[in-house]
Amino acid sequence: MLVRNISDKEVLDTTYLAHGGAIAQMILDRRNLQEIGFLAIARLDPGKEIEAHVDPMEEIYFILHGTGEMTVGDEARPVKPGDAIWIPVGDSHALLNTGEEQFVVLVVASPA
Repeated sequence: MLVRNISDKEVLDTTYLAHGGAIAQMILDRRNLQEIGFLAIARLDPGKEIEAHVDPMEEIYFILHGTGEMTVGDEARPVKPGDAIWIPVGDSHALLNTGEEQFVVLVVASPA
């Protein structure tokens, strides 16, 4: 069993700027996982955006806090805490914090 907390040094050491706007950290990744690509947490300040990009993995974004607009392909929809968004392999996707609070999302990715 592996237990990892978002405050652990191993997580904090992975902090990076994700796609132009989010501060992200890898909670678990290929160093620990066998089949799943990664589990990350990302935070967006008000007005910030994860710019449109394409990943070579299937992803799920799970909204923990805040309100935003998620775009996958040509479709944009408002998102809020408790929403899970599936992103197929190769689809362009972006996320904008439309609220006045920090937006927090978990991202799970799996290789195609």
